[in-house]
Amino acid sequence: MTNNVQTAKKIYRSRTDRMLTGVCGGWAEYLRLDPSLVRIAVVAGAVLSAGLMIPVYLAAAVLTPEA
Repeated sequence: MTNNVQTAKKIYRSRTDRMLTGVCGGWAEYLRLDPSLVRIAVVAGAVLSAGLMIPVYLAAAVLTPEA
């Protein structure tokens, strides 16, 4: 009999892979993606939504704990 305990994955801001606050680096690690793809998606979201992504990013920077 094996112990199949699964731990919940948590999202953190990255300390090592950061350009501004580490939000995209942390999201990329959580989603197992390349951080450049996440950064491109955030910039594209900000441009295509007429800046709506900027307050979302700032809220994530404030609310997401640092690793």
